[in-house]
Order: sequence, then C-alpha cells, then structure tokens
Amino acid sequence: MPDIVLATLNAKYIHASFGLRALLANLGELRPRAALAEFVLDQRPLDIAERILALEPRIVGLGVYIWNVAPTTELVALLKQLRPELIVILGGPEVSYESESQEIVQRADYTITGEADLAFAEVCRALLDGRLPGRKIIPAALPDLAHVALPYDEYLADDIAHRLIYVEASRGCPFSCEFCLSSLDIPVRQFPLEPFLAALDRLLERGVRHFKFVDRTFNLHIAVSRRILEFFLARLQPGLFLHFEMVPDRLPPELRALLAQFPAGAMQLEVGVQTFDPTVATAISRRQDYEKLEDNFRWLRAQTGVHLHADLIVGLPGETLAGFAAGFDRLVALGPQEIQVGILKRLRGTPIVRHDAEWGMLYASRPPYELLQNRLIDFATMQRLRRFARYWDLLGNSGNFVTTLSRLWAGGSSPFAEFMRLSDWLFVREGKHHGIPLPRLMERMFAYLTTERGQPPAEVASALWHDYQRGVRREMLPFLKPHLPGSTASSSAPQVETATARTSRRQQRHGGHI
Repeated sequence: MPDIVLATLNAKYIHASFGLRALLANLGELRPRAALAEFVLDQRPLDIAERILALEPRIVGLGVYIWNVAPTTELVALLKQLRPELIVILGGPEVSYESESQEIVQRADYTITGEADLAFAEVCRALLDGRLPGRKIIPAALPDLAHVALPYDEYLADDIAHRLIYVEASRGCPFSCEFCLSSLDIPVRQFPLEPFLAALDRLLERGVRHFKFVDRTFNLHIAVSRRILEFFLARLQPGLFLHFEMVPDRLPPELRALLAQFPAGAMQLEVGVQTFDPTVATAISRRQDYEKLEDNFRWLRAQTGVHLHADLIVGLPGETLAGFAAGFDRLVALGPQEIQVGILKRLRGTPIVRHDAEWGMLYASRPPYELLQNRLIDFATMQRLRRFARYWDLLGNSGNFVTTLSRLWAGGSSPFAEFMRLSDWLFVREGKHHGIPLPRLMERMFAYLTTERGQPPAEVASALWHDYQRGVRREMLPFLKPHLPGSTASSSAPQVETATARTSRRQQRHGGHI
C-alpha cells in the first residue's frame, strides 16, 4: 500500500492530470511509496473517498482547480471525518490565492501554494519523518526548472492510448492581463531545451501522436519556438497533431516559414484575442497590436492548414454590448474555425477586482465565478449572452454547420446580431442550451432559415445535408427528404479524410474533409 496518494477530479477521463504527474516525477526516493488516483467529475465524492481509503495512505495530495473545488471540498470533509489521522495536502491554482478564507483549506491539514513540484516532496519527507510543518499554508518557492524532473515517463500506456498528453516547454507569461492567473506568474522561464526534446522523442517512440502544449506564450522566444517546430517537422508522420497557445501579434517570417510546412490537420493554434477595443485592453493592462494580429490571422488562413481557435471575453470592464458585438463581427471576418466566447470570471488572486466599484462588476460567489452583470450589461442581457456563447459552441464551433451557418448573415448583416436573434429563438423553443441532439438542432435551423428568414427550403436543405455528412453520417434526416428528392443515403456518401486519429472530429469537420 502506498504511503502517498496523489489524486484529483478531472473534468473528463480524456484529461490526464499533468500537475499530479509533475509531483510524482519529483518525489525522488519517495516515488516508490506513492501512487496516482485520478477521478472524474461525474463520480460521487463518497465513492472517491472509498477508493482512496482502500489504498490506506498516510498522506493524500489533492489537486484543486476551479472546475473541481466544490466536489473536492466534500471529498476532504469525508476523508477527515472517516480517517481523522489521514494527512490531506492541497495544491493547485484554486487554493493558491485567497487561501485562508476557503472552506476546503480550513478542512485540510496543509495547503501548498504556487508551483509545488519540489515543495510537495519536501513536505512529505518531513511528515513521514514525524516532523510537522510550522504553518498550515506553505508558499512554495519558485523552482529552478533545470532542477525539476520532467514528468513524461509518468504517462502510462493506457494514457497514451486513450488520453490527451500534455507537455510544457516553459512556464509563465510576460503580459499582465488583469483577468488571468498567468499574469501573476512572471517572468517566463524555459525548461532546458535538449532534455525536453529528448523526452518528446521518447513519447513519440511510445506512440504519442497528439501533443497539447500548455505554455501560455509558445511563440514568445522565437529561437525556442523554431527548435520545437523543426523537431516535429523532422518527425512528421501520419496522425501527428500539435496544439499551441500563441501571442496573436507575434509571427515573424521565420515562424511563418515553418508553420507553412505542416500539413492540414496537423496543428491547432489557440489565440487569445479577448477584445478588439484598445481602450478596454489598456484598462485591463493587455497589450496587443491589432493590425499585426489581423495580418497574422489572414496569413494563417490563406497560407497554412492550421486550425485556428480564437478567444473573446464577454463582460470586460468598460466594454459595452455594442463594443463586444463589433469585436465578434471583426473576428468572424478573419475566419478562425472556432471562436470561444467566454464569460469574464473573477479568478482568485487576479487584479480584475480593482474595477468592481467603477463598473459595478458583480460575480457569482461560486465556481466558476462568472460575471452576473455590470454597469453596462445588465443581468438579463448577460443571460442572453451566456446562451449565445453556448449555442455558438453547438452551432458555430462544432463543425456541424460550416456551410449552413453563413446563410444567417449572407448579404453583409452583422453575424453577432443575426446569431443573437437565432439564439433567442432557439431558447424560446428549446428552453435549454445543452443536451440537444444534432438532428433536432438541424431541424430547428431548417425551420428558422425557411420560416423566419424566408430562405428557399431546397437551398437550406442542401446546405444542411452537406453539413450533416461531414461526420461520416449517411442516413438522410426525415425532414430533409421532401426537399432533396434526388439525394439518397448510401455507402457512397462522402468520407472524412482522417488527418489523424487523435484529432477531434470537430476539427476534421471544420477542415471540410468530405
């Protein structure tokens, strides 16, 4: 039985906890005495407690995040109630700031704040030797990444076969955007490059084909970015897929030349735009060159097969509904395959709170701490925007309506205004924005475009049938049949060209591989 159990609740099974594996890899001589136990949010805390206690550990380390803090608080209460002598140590971003006031911190024995790669091992050594730390909340010193053991050997064969593999070449962010926890992590620090690339090589040899980089600013240090891209270009093979977060206005010629060499479907770039209003950006300490940003978007869409995922935030202090709408329309015109519309969150420790009084910012008191209203956007409008974001994910980001969706704003009307109108219409008829089957969504879209917008049924049906087949679907939807008499469902229906078995289906659909 292990003396130390490291556990967390992941959002989904496919998400392997990178943080816990980093702690395991740095336990040194304690590594043989430790075990990993991962769970998911749909498991009951009572059942999780049973699984953990069956291992009879002396120490339990729990990773706490915004998405799991509520059930993890319940789990800690159960563990301490059932086994009072069990030592519970917390870590993670959710408990690293404003720690003292949190119920979960009060219930646990110790909380390590910050980057605990090395500090967790030190605390465990002391506890197992019978030496109690002198404080309940233990701030971890910022580790020298040259002395941090890489965690990639902690990925098991089952992880490689079934889960996302996270990697990081650097930590930190050079920017100070007030809504983001990364703005508190300055400066940017690099892992020694040669050992990192050697670890990636071993992962490739073990069959990893999907690499999700968690670096906040992958393209900050161009020399490092070049080496990593050149590393993967030299090892291109079927199924390779890379995910990077990039600074949107930093794409010099040397990076462009490398990005253009990757085949379509091999890379996704996540680009945080957040706002197109320079006054709002300045107010939240965000710096970006919009002219360069737009040029980079256009170049990436025209000259590469990169899948672009762009982020916008609703509710930033000082941004009106009209301002957000204009930014959304501007981003749609740049053509990213996905636009993530996020509601502003008041993350613990972030300086966004300094705007609360001036702009009347009111946030939910429970995770995920989303904005409820502010002086410029009232609660009812914020609820409409929340539904807008969810419906956009179902229709705009899913890849299931690539051909049909643009019919909403054909003729030059505002994409934001037209999709908001559709969102309101859908909510009246569905009463929800989740758990809606694709055939029902398609039928609703057909009804909306033909009855509300007066578009020809045959044209709308043709667009929907074209979109429906993107997912290798061959059965004709009943409501389409009367409008497509010449079309039949058959084994000769177009096929999706799988760029990689590990790339998500929705990225394949966006790529138009039909």
